[in-house]
Parts: sequence; structure tokens; C-alpha cells
Amino acid sequence: MKLIKLSLSLFFAILLLLVSSNAMADKYSDAIDVFNKSDAVKPFFNKAYGYAVFPTVGKGGIGLGGAYGSGRVYKQAKISGTATLMKISVGFQLGGQVFSQIIFFQDKRSYDEFTGGNFEFDGSASAVIITAAAQAQASTQGTTAGVSLGPATGTQAETSYTKGMAIFIHTLGGLMYEVSIGGQKFSFTPIN
Repeated sequence: MKLIKLSLSLFFAILLLLVSSNAMADKYSDAIDVFNKSDAVKPFFNKAYGYAVFPTVGKGGIGLGGAYGSGRVYKQAKISGTATLMKISVGFQLGGQVFSQIIFFQDKRSYDEFTGGNFEFDGSASAVIITAAAQAQASTQGTTAGVSLGPATGTQAETSYTKGMAIFIHTLGGLMYEVSIGGQKFSFTPIN
């Protein structure tokens, strides 16, 4: 039992060290460019009130799992602050994964809700994956599915805003099996 606890502690320490390094400005631009190449995502850039982009989110677990990433929040295409993403989950899970994530805010209300301090997604939040993989989305708005070979090819799952937010994920690498419960928590720090 001590060996398992030590292994988990070491695993999460390494994971946090890998993803907690400050992302350079070009990482944000690169992540935004990847999302902007997707036909499913492009319209959101044109109409959203704002968005939060997390260029590198690390996720891993062995029974107990976690994820961490840091990002920038944009209001009408200008940087308004920084954000951190954290997740703790419990359940059947094994492996590690690295991905980029973007959250679009449909209007001022949803932007203010996210930037009002600490924000947490509830069970109705869903994300659309825009990279090579089978994908599915289920939410209170219905279900959709599709297959893609990357952000600029294939057919991505169509999505719309749920409670004023739309979430897209671009997988960068790794392999993870997961059937777990847990929600993403965000903290926002405005730029002075």
C-alpha cells in the first residue's frame, strides 16, 4: 500500500512539473491557430464574446486521477487575464494524456460567470474532440458524433453553446482509459 501511495505521489509530482512550466506566448498563438483551422471551431472565433485557451493540459491517473493546465483568457480578442485548470477524479482510470483546450463564451454573462473567481463545470458540460479519434458529445442539448483525422480534415462533431459556453479539445498525445467522476475547476486572475 505504501508503494502505491509513493508511486501515485511521484507520478503526480512529475505530471505537475511537466505541465506547470509557464507557456510562452507562441504556445498560445500556436494553440489558437490549431483550433482556428477546424471548420467546426472557426465560427466560434468570429462570434464569441471571449474565450479561454489552455495550450497544454496534462492528465493522468491510476485509480485516482488529476489534470492541470494554465491558460489565458481573452475578452473580445484582447487578453484579460490568466486562468488555471485543475481536475481531480476517482474511478477506473489508467494512463496519461496531454491536450489543448479552448472554452468559448457566448456572451458577457457567460464570460463574467467564468471570470468571477473560481468556476467549476457541472455534469452537463461536454467537449468536442477535434483530432484523430472517434468522438461523441452528449449534453442537455442532444447528442452528436463524428470522425476526424485532424483539425483541418474530416467531419467534426457539430456543437453549440451549452449554458453560454462551448468546449473543444485537441489531443496532443498519450493514452488514457477512464470511467470516472469529477469536474474541472478554474481560477481566474485578471491582468492589471
